[in-house]
Amino acid sequence: MAAAATPRTHMATINLCLSSSRKVFSSSIASFSTESKDASRNRLRSSSHISSRQPLFQSHTSVPMKFKKVITRAMSSANENVPLPGLSLDLRGKRAFIAGIADDNGYGWAIAKSLAAAGAEILVGTWVPALNIFESSLRRGKFDESRVLPDGSLMEITKVYPMDAVFDTPDDVPEDIKTNKRYAGASNWTVQELVESVKQDFGSIDILVHSLANGPEVIKPLLETSRNGYLAAISASSYSFISLLRHFVPIMNPGGSSISLTYIASERIIPGYGGGMSSAKAALESDTRVLAFEAGRKYKIRVNTISAGPLRSRAAKAIGFIDMMIDYSLANAPLQKELSAEEVGNTAAFLASPLASAITGAVVYVDNGLNAMGVGVDSPIFENLDIPKSI
Repeated sequence: MAAAATPRTHMATINLCLSSSRKVFSSSIASFSTESKDASRNRLRSSSHISSRQPLFQSHTSVPMKFKKVITRAMSSANENVPLPGLSLDLRGKRAFIAGIADDNGYGWAIAKSLAAAGAEILVGTWVPALNIFESSLRRGKFDESRVLPDGSLMEITKVYPMDAVFDTPDDVPEDIKTNKRYAGASNWTVQELVESVKQDFGSIDILVHSLANGPEVIKPLLETSRNGYLAAISASSYSFISLLRHFVPIMNPGGSSISLTYIASERIIPGYGGGMSSAKAALESDTRVLAFEAGRKYKIRVNTISAGPLRSRAAKAIGFIDMMIDYSLANAPLQKELSAEEVGNTAAFLASPLASAITGAVVYVDNGLNAMGVGVDSPIFENLDIPKSI
C-alpha cells in the first residue's frame, strides 16, 4: 500500500517489467549489435516502462558482451518539485469530519493523518467525557510527534467538536446524563446539534469517517449479555453510523465518501469479543450496503466500511486479549507482519478519493489477509505439513 500523497508529493503508477532483485538472464553473455545496443539504451533513458511483450534485447550478428546482472531502478526527476505523471491521491479542497478520535494511537487518528497528508482539512468529533483531556494534550504538544506528516509538517486539526453519537437530539438525553459532571460545560453535542454547528461553521463536508464503538458488556459471552448491554452495543457501534450519516448527508457535497470501521467478528467466531459487539459489527456491514444504495441514489455519496485487523489501541486493550489476537494474526495471516494503523489510514484515504469513485457498499479488508484463512496454521495438527513461513 503506497503512502498517501501530500500536496507536494503525488503517487504515480509505473509499470516495471524488470525485477530489481533478480537475474533477468540465465546466460552471462548477451549478443547484440552496436546499433541495437544504442537504441535499447535510449529507450531505457526515455521511459520507465519496458513492454513485457517484446524482448529487451533482440538477437543480431555482433560481438559478444559480458554482464553479470541487470538492475532497473526508478530514477529521481531532475526537478523533484514537478509532479509525476499518472494517478495521484489528491484531497486538497476537501473537508473531512472524523467522529470518534480521543487520542493519537487508534485507527481514527491514523485515518485523519492520511487524509491530511493527501491535503484534506480535518474536523474532529470527540466523546464529551474525553474532550478536555484530548484538547489539553493537543495544546501541550503531547501529540506533536504523532502529528508529523510525510512532508515533515504537522497535521492540523481545524476544529474539535464535543460529541456523543448515542443521542440524536437534546430531547433524547436522559436527566442523569444532563447533570453528569463529565458533561458539565459542554453544549451542542448531540448528533443533530453537532451537524448544525458544522454547517454553521463550514457549510459542508466531503468526507465522513465513523471511528467509534462501545459495548459495555464486551467481556461477557453473548449468552450472558443483558438486553440493555446488547442494545447499548448496537446503539453506540452501528446505529450511531446511521444517525451521523443521516444528519450529515444533506450537507455533504455530491461525490463525497463515508467510511466506517468493522471487524472480522461480524462473520467469524471470535471468543472473548462479546456483549453483542459481534452483532453490532454485522449490523454495521449490512447497513453499509443499504446506506450505499440510499445515499448513492439520493445524494451521490459513497458508503464503505474497512474491516481492520487487530491493533494495540487503548480502546482495543479494554477487551483484554488484544495481544493474543495480534500474535494469532502474525502466526496465521498470509502476510506475517504486524498491521500498522497507517495501512488502514491509507486505505481510508484511497476510499475517500476520486480514485475509488466506483467503489461503494463494500467491506474492504485491511488485515494482512487473515480474513481469507479457513484454519489456524499454527495448530499442532499442521506441524508435519510444509507450511510456508516468512523469511
